[in-house]
Amino acid sequence: MKIALGCDHGGFEMKEAVRQHLEGKGIQCEDFGAYSTESVDYAPIAAKAARSVAEGKADFGVLICSTGIGISMAANKVKGIRAAVCTNAHCAEMTRRHNNANILCMGGQVIDKETALQLVDIFLDTGFDGGRHARRIAQIAQIEEGTL
Repeated sequence: MKIALGCDHGGFEMKEAVRQHLEGKGIQCEDFGAYSTESVDYAPIAAKAARSVAEGKADFGVLICSTGIGISMAANKVKGIRAAVCTNAHCAEMTRRHNNANILCMGGQVIDKETALQLVDIFLDTGFDGGRHARRIAQIAQIEEGTL
């Protein structure tokens, strides 16, 4: 499994904790930045990480900014991306089971590192339920295509 990681300065410390956690489990990570707490714009980082997922170069992505909101909005502009901001275990599980999310977004100033690592594990360990949810995911793709 390969994970695309990205953050802005507000998510740097949490991204580093996530990277170390994943690498400790033998999961390969590609880090698209930021590489310090120096102020950077999140959109270019989100775009690079999201394209990696959309193009199949990474299986999933984890993106972190101060709230998770801005970076998720940027990632969701990439065709084929379903980035979800999660703040608790239920959200992390259900966004995989029902929405087949492929990028987990979190807020470095919203949740603590322990919770972040828990959400990453749940997100990566949970499969997509399919069934009626597959129809809904197809409808999201139709929105991207402009046919819905």
